[in-house]
Amino acid sequence: MAMPALITLSQPRSAAAEAYRSLRTNLMFSSVEKPIKTLLVTSAAREDHKSATLANLAVTFAQGGNRTILVDADLRQPQQHTIWTLENQRGLSQMMVDDAALKDPPLQDSPVDNLQLLCTGELPPNPADLLGGKRMSDIIAALKQRADYVLFDSPPVLAATDAALLGIKLDAALLAVRAGDTRRDHTAQARQALERVHVRIVGAVLTNAPRENQVAY
Repeated sequence: MAMPALITLSQPRSAAAEAYRSLRTNLMFSSVEKPIKTLLVTSAAREDHKSATLANLAVTFAQGGNRTILVDADLRQPQQHTIWTLENQRGLSQMMVDDAALKDPPLQDSPVDNLQLLCTGELPPNPADLLGGKRMSDIIAALKQRADYVLFDSPPVLAATDAALLGIKLDAALLAVRAGDTRRDHTAQARQALERVHVRIVGAVLTNAPRENQVAY
């Protein structure tokens, strides 16, 4: 049974699901010289629904025949285990401290072929330090060996430095913007915060827009 937040599964023929597939294609072919294999999806503020946006995008990558890993790196208010109704005992935080977990990541299968999830696991007291450290770079490298695309969820940019610290280590970042909710100045501030540390922003996803334009890139 498809989860309510996953319109790409519950309504695969909808305009929104098709827009997610178009977004996937745009991302895959956005740059031949600098291909995107690791992607951060974040937002300016918590209410921008970036976790559901990322979950749907991950579905389309997997449905396209790409081995995809969705990583919940929001070590403050994780949502992916709730969206996918998965256990959250082990995950990214275990890979931070356990060499065995680094070699054999505690990935969980999803209902979608080619898509695995790495939940947060137990929440640490110092998320920014962990996401900005060398160990995180090792984790990214380990996950890249197991997938064609690795997609990361993170806290909103304006809520913590986590997104910027993680984004530096990835190929690109995508901002989720919710029509009618996200303040324009907050989006501008989030973009500036990422660009200040040279995170490569490839675009924005507009959700909750009128039906004819539910997801824009």
